[in-house]
Amino acid sequence: MYGILDISTSGMIAQRTRLTAISANLANQHSIMPDGMPYRARQVMFAPGDPDAVDPAARQLGTHVAAIEEDQRPFGLRWDPGNPRAIAEGPQKGYVRVTNVNPMVEQINAMQATRSYEANVAAAEATKNMMAQALRLLA
Repeated sequence: MYGILDISTSGMIAQRTRLTAISANLANQHSIMPDGMPYRARQVMFAPGDPDAVDPAARQLGTHVAAIEEDQRPFGLRWDPGNPRAIAEGPQKGYVRVTNVNPMVEQINAMQATRSYEANVAAAEATKNMMAQALRLLA
């Protein structure tokens, strides 16, 4: 009976995780990692079902976060030969690597995740209302 609520709840959890990753991307877009490379954007990967569910039927419902992976798109380059992190050799000499975080794309992803979260909240509310109506009919 609560499987429908589990679907909405798993969607909210997944979108919350996605918003957390987006926030981290925007907050760290000017950061340098300990290895001297710029911050690489993180992407949240979803998968259907919940593999950790005890009930076998619940394993087929909803969604879960399968992984949080680094975005493998190449870093951008900015001309700055006086920077100590500038590339010293080769055809990119004098360029500094910059993050692959695109703030515009991240903001669009944040809006999409927020709308998805809100849709899951609305679905959960509708489910709760339907359950309450069904219980009133039975009483």
